[in-house]
Amino acid sequence: MEEKDAFPSSVAFDAISDSLKADDAERKDAIKKGGAVFAFTLKNKEGAQESWHIDLKEKGVVGKGAAPEGGKAGVTLILSDDDFSKLISGKANAQKLFMSGKLKVKGDVMKATKMEPILKKAQTKAKL
Repeated sequence: MEEKDAFPSSVAFDAISDSLKADDAERKDAIKKGGAVFAFTLKNKEGAQESWHIDLKEKGVVGKGAAPEGGKAGVTLILSDDDFSKLISGKANAQKLFMSGKLKVKGDVMKATKMEPILKKAQTKAKL
């Protein structure tokens, strides 16, 4: 099974990656605002888990896996692929997902709030 079929919302990571690569000023701004490595662990309907990370600490890149080689995520967000898709599309609010137990956060919770503008960019680029 192909990854995009197993985790439909993973296209958002491609969109975030593309937007960071496309505009150097935007990438530098995202690093300045983010200041951390954000990891995402998604669980699909079949119960499989997959991880991605967005390095907004130094490089401004998106990668597969929980954190860059030898690195450590400042914050990890754990949620279902379906809820991530709703978060990206604007149909769900991170705070409400968190309060209802659908979004779990490991690490610096305050850093998680800095992820919102990055996810908003993905909203406009990935048509989920």
